Amino acid sequence: MNTSYIALGSNQGDRAELLYRAIRKLEEDKEVDIERTSSIYETDPVGYTDQEKFLNMVIKVNTSYAPLELLKVLQEIEHFFGRERKIRWGPRTLDLDILLYNQENIENEELIIPHPRMWERAFVLVPLIEIADRAAIPKIIDEEALLELQDREGVQVWKPKNGEDVSVRFES
Repeated sequence: MNTSYIALGSNQGDRAELLYRAIRKLEEDKEVDIERTSSIYETDPVGYTDQEKFLNMVIKVNTSYAPLELLKVLQEIEHFFGRERKIRWGPRTLDLDILLYNQENIENEELIIPHPRMWERAFVLVPLIEIADRAAIPKIIDEEALLELQDREGVQVWKPKNGEDVSVRFES
């Protein structure tokens, strides 16, 4: 089995319901086992800012899929929930990105792992650090490094994990 961390985001429609439904869709896949889910964070848009706020989270999965197979499954789920790619970093019903896959470094036309912009984005790092095994993160990230991220003030806990404390909180 392979371990992967996947970022989920939505800023159109019923954002929370779309995240939950995407997770349920992944749970239906016999090749994917969801091990952990982060809290849900409401985040300001980055890049193209003339849009609604996002809900973001990260999940840890175990899968028998190879990286490109997993990418294809995630893109099919995005499409199933109406994802349209019109504006780079623009509004979307659902965004599913592979952040990490085992300890692998992959770079081809379809996929780059670790995700190339995750180190610059608090809306990815905050939920990732909440659930990741420290050994899984190929670059040392600590609270001090998170404080240096420019978009960290735009990341607020929207729904904490049930019954658990949230280990990293950035609220403006």
